[in-house]
Amino acid sequence: MFKNYLKIAWRNLGKNKGYSAINIGGLAIGMTCFLLIAMFIKNELSYDTYHEKADNIYRIVHHGSEDNLEDRWVWGNAPVGPALKADFSEVIEKVQFSGRSDVLLEYNERSFQEGNTFYVDETVFKVFSWPLLAGNPETALKAPYSIVLTESTAKKYFGKEDPIGKTMDGNGGRANDGIYTVTGVMKDVPANSHFSFDALMSMSSFYQTRPEIFEAWGYVDFYTYFLVTDNFDQQAFQAKMPEFLKRNRPAENAEYYYDLSFEPLKDAYLNSEAARQPGITGSLSNIYIFAIIGLFILIIACINFMNLATARSLERAKEVGVRKVIGADKQGLRYQFLGESMLMVFIASLIGLALVVICLPAMRQITGKLFLSNEIFNSTTLLVYFGMALITGVLAGSYPAFILSNFKPSSVLKGVFRTSQKGNSLRKGLVIFQFSLSIALIASTVIVYFQLGFMLDKNLGFDREQQLVIDFNWDGQVLDNMETIKREFMNLPEVVSVAGSRTVPGGHFPAAGTEIETSEGKMEHFEPFLYEIDFDFIPHYEIEVVAGRPYSREFVTDSLSAMVVNESAARSFGYADPSDIIGKSFEQWGREGKIVGVVKDFNYLSLHQQVAPLTLRYSQFGKYLSIKIKSANMQQAITNIERKWSEIAPHRPFLYSFLDESFNTQYEADFKFKNLFTIFSFLAILIACLGLLGLATYSAVQRTKEIGVRKVLGAEVSSIVTLLSKDFMKLVLIAILIATPFSWYAMNKWLNVYAYQVEISWWVFALSGGIALAIAVATVSFHAIKAARANPVKSLRTE
Repeated sequence: MFKNYLKIAWRNLGKNKGYSAINIGGLAIGMTCFLLIAMFIKNELSYDTYHEKADNIYRIVHHGSEDNLEDRWVWGNAPVGPALKADFSEVIEKVQFSGRSDVLLEYNERSFQEGNTFYVDETVFKVFSWPLLAGNPETALKAPYSIVLTESTAKKYFGKEDPIGKTMDGNGGRANDGIYTVTGVMKDVPANSHFSFDALMSMSSFYQTRPEIFEAWGYVDFYTYFLVTDNFDQQAFQAKMPEFLKRNRPAENAEYYYDLSFEPLKDAYLNSEAARQPGITGSLSNIYIFAIIGLFILIIACINFMNLATARSLERAKEVGVRKVIGADKQGLRYQFLGESMLMVFIASLIGLALVVICLPAMRQITGKLFLSNEIFNSTTLLVYFGMALITGVLAGSYPAFILSNFKPSSVLKGVFRTSQKGNSLRKGLVIFQFSLSIALIASTVIVYFQLGFMLDKNLGFDREQQLVIDFNWDGQVLDNMETIKREFMNLPEVVSVAGSRTVPGGHFPAAGTEIETSEGKMEHFEPFLYEIDFDFIPHYEIEVVAGRPYSREFVTDSLSAMVVNESAARSFGYADPSDIIGKSFEQWGREGKIVGVVKDFNYLSLHQQVAPLTLRYSQFGKYLSIKIKSANMQQAITNIERKWSEIAPHRPFLYSFLDESFNTQYEADFKFKNLFTIFSFLAILIACLGLLGLATYSAVQRTKEIGVRKVLGAEVSSIVTLLSKDFMKLVLIAILIATPFSWYAMNKWLNVYAYQVEISWWVFALSGGIALAIAVATVSFHAIKAARANPVKSLRTE
């Protein structure tokens, strides 16, 4: 019996090649998208789960204010970690990382600036599951100037040599320049980590250089993680913090607000609201969005299947009638039709698997994630995939099977059978639902494109075009000769201006405990962000001064006792009018003086965040040289600058970037989201159009005789096309009305992650509806025109 059902199902597929291709193609694309999205989501959810003790690892979140989420950082002070371990038995071990460091490492004339290194406690390998390939994890990072390299970094310097015990010159970073001994080689950090690194250096190196900051509760430069007992109660532990801070925090810091909370390691990537992260973070809302899109695509493919199967009911009605007359029962017919459905779904599943393998390289390129084929071809994935295919086949095939098996043979064989109004209404409802989803996706894609375009084109309040930035990593020789170096660059014809600074827009910067005089004459404490800049920075970047003046060489005291702030900083100290803060006293990091200028707020952070209070402090101590270039031949300009750099700083590599490109790396995750969203939205719309194409085809076939009669009576091709198309157009128009409020609400929610965002205008939905309508018209008109131009004699012979 089963063999017979399978044989009949296979014949039907071959007999109706167009119908089979549309159904199998739509399902295959749907299942491909679903599996790719599932792989992406699985990867996002896997971050940091590879650590054996992941469930018992937490980190500290430092609070700078009671209710402002933007003042919650995972980057904080050093003494809180040892104090927690000393006070609470629940804390088994603590491990602290410094802020990310840039270190110039050299071995046997192989020299690279490593920008992804951390100083870390010797306990790191007791807490995190980063296995050593060589070296002792207990002692590898104990001694000052010890370094553990990742496997890739070790190969870069040592090739096939054994690096253990070898020494490397290290310049820059948190510690004084010195000679590092390689004490370990570890496997590369897995890609699904909330932060990664290329080398770890002993925290004792940092401590030996600056021991005082390890006791300073107000100095921010550490990430603190700790390992807890199995019975750890986070809520109860949190309740002990007020007393803990009273016991341990110095009295001189007590007047400033400070609190802390705790975050599980598994929440670090997707669920952390804290700022100043050590690495990348993901977006839980984006995971929900892609999960919904994947579900939408699968639903659209299933709707196509159901619609096309029920639309073919007239064509198969006589087959059902004949089978019932010769003794077939309802159950047998249902098995037959379900068998056909399952066969198509099975074929679609195999094609879907092949398409996933083909699409993996593109998926890797778009997402930046390493997806391997063994993630697909394992028992768990295949079981889930084919289980999902089975469910899809049963759900999509059940309705048509029950409809077709209920046909009455007497009506069918007499030729008086027609599809019921109920069936037509269901098909129309499914088409409306399908196109509502498609239109919502089109509108959402348009909004995503406009938002990201807005982010790239917005005036940020500073000049970021053709700014070449050299990273000299605090090099002492460069700093000692900064003015001479700047003059040398200014002699080049393509150089417009040069400025030095500790950071550049989009780069890393500290916060600084600052006291500024209020309008009542009191000194108020705050911790704004800090830019350390030279005399030329503000005019070089064309940052507008709205009150007072910028730093100037003409004022001797500017380098010792002056400060410039932005508008947000002035407002945070109670000055609505920026000019009112000019001349007010300040104290910051041991420097006292007067506020001499206020600059207009400029977006030195990404547009995800509002412009925060910023102080711009004069300093000769910097890391970057910004060079404004004006040249028709950019490559030649870079060559000339590199040649000049080799002359004046031969001991330093020429490490440069363009500011606009480095600034936009903050939006890398947004652009990956845009690309994925666009591709999957396009595929969802394609599947919907395949279904519409199939329905239009069968609509034209069912009305073949009517078309022939109308043509004999003199109907024009245009009127017949309109007749066949208008019903579908009505459904699409209804879908536009349904999709508009839904997509408006959803995209408003999505835009909330941006502090600066586009407004959603009515024309976005008009455009989206117009695109959907145009696609539908083009899809339906193809078969409508074909039917309208057919010979009426042949049309009338069909019945």
